[in-house]
Amino acid sequence: MSNAVQTNNSPRSLREAWVALTGLSAVFLFEMLDNSILNVALPTIGQDLHASTITLQWVTNAYAVVFGGLMLLFGAIADRFGRRRIMLVGLVLLGIASLATAFVFTSGELIAVRVAMGGAAAMTTPGSMALAFRLFEEDSLRVRATTLISTVGLVGLAIGPVVGGFMLAIAPWQALLLVNVPISVLAIVGVRFGIAEDDAEELHRDPVDFLGAVLSTVTIVLALLAPTLFVNKGAASWISWAAIAATVAGAILFFIRESLARYPLLDLKIFARPLVSSGLAYKASSGLAIAGLGYMVTLQLQLDWGWSPGLAAIGMLPQVIVLVAAGPFINPIVHKVGLGRAAWLGTGAVVFGLAIYSLLSSFGYVWVAISLVIVAAGMRVVGVVAAINVFRGLPKNRTSIGAALIDTSSQITTAVGISVVGTVLAVLFNGDIAKANWSTQQVAQFREAVTIAGLSLTAVSAVLVVWAMVCSRGVVNAKESTSDP
Repeated sequence: MSNAVQTNNSPRSLREAWVALTGLSAVFLFEMLDNSILNVALPTIGQDLHASTITLQWVTNAYAVVFGGLMLLFGAIADRFGRRRIMLVGLVLLGIASLATAFVFTSGELIAVRVAMGGAAAMTTPGSMALAFRLFEEDSLRVRATTLISTVGLVGLAIGPVVGGFMLAIAPWQALLLVNVPISVLAIVGVRFGIAEDDAEELHRDPVDFLGAVLSTVTIVLALLAPTLFVNKGAASWISWAAIAATVAGAILFFIRESLARYPLLDLKIFARPLVSSGLAYKASSGLAIAGLGYMVTLQLQLDWGWSPGLAAIGMLPQVIVLVAAGPFINPIVHKVGLGRAAWLGTGAVVFGLAIYSLLSSFGYVWVAISLVIVAAGMRVVGVVAAINVFRGLPKNRTSIGAALIDTSSQITTAVGISVVGTVLAVLFNGDIAKANWSTQQVAQFREAVTIAGLSLTAVSAVLVVWAMVCSRGVVNAKESTSDP
């Protein structure tokens, strides 16, 4: 008997769909593990390949920029030609690109491999949540499946630095990326034999809007690069502002194109759907707050308080523990309060945790730990339910583009959150922030910058939460029509 799950015979439990969920979890594990395990190896890579700091930055940035820039395009393609098919192609390319790491001898070659991996990840990662949603008919099973997949990924995020540290002690750095090869194989097997081929009725055959694809890719790439320029070159650099201007211009041209195109890459009508617009706003709000908090805590523990990297990692453990351990509590919370209320409660917790950090972190680590715990708890809830709400509000033939929108909004707001903190620090902090032994004045400047940047992000995140609540009022717990827009 085939293990494939038939669309007209949806599994009635997670156990019935274990093959599919294993494959989809492996996809998400790759994304989380790859990000955390590689960062540990950057100093070793720099020494081995004689790479500069800027070059090492591009080893990580190249992946993120290509990944973020191509998600909308591949989401649109998947909705036309099959989510399962595009994911399998991406997984094969991902395995090949990871295997190519064994033959890397220069920093340029490594960056090229990371570009290829970013493109392959753009074909696979958004589809993991979309396929998990379509695998089940009941929202409770969808929540549990999404929670399971995200928990596996978060475990990878948590253990990545530890595993990477041990592996570097006994093997060359290339081995860290070769770990992706068996993960890719596991994902291919799970998706190939656990998920049925796409139902033609849940796809559409509109021509691909290539001009829209180019404009969206360029705009997203610029949106991801601009924050990096602000952090590296400062707010006084004309290049930073030129990147912002180009991003805004690209966004305007993209939306004009999509408004006029007969077959747009992204049908702008989906933003009029309350569950879609509110879900994306919740994700953007939490992404903005989480990125800003993570960046500020890292700087505070190591630069302000002088903690070693190892001690700083221990200081982040409360967040890691909550992220991993909170999984079993999500479904009971959603069952009790509903998907809509859970979304704003989770995002509200993230914003509240950031406010606590912004106002009280200078009074000692206990306040930092409290904020990390509150943010992690909220993050764990909103990471699941906001995505589920977006999917519930979409037509069946637009699921992948919805997943791509969710991930793209997270990528961009993460970059913006870091940019806001970096820009405020550049304006208020005098001297080299990475230099040890700050003066009393520099400590005061840093703490003032943390308060201003943190409260600024809190305010913007709170506005997004309120806007999402207003958008979704009256429909947050009702299933929207899934007819074509």
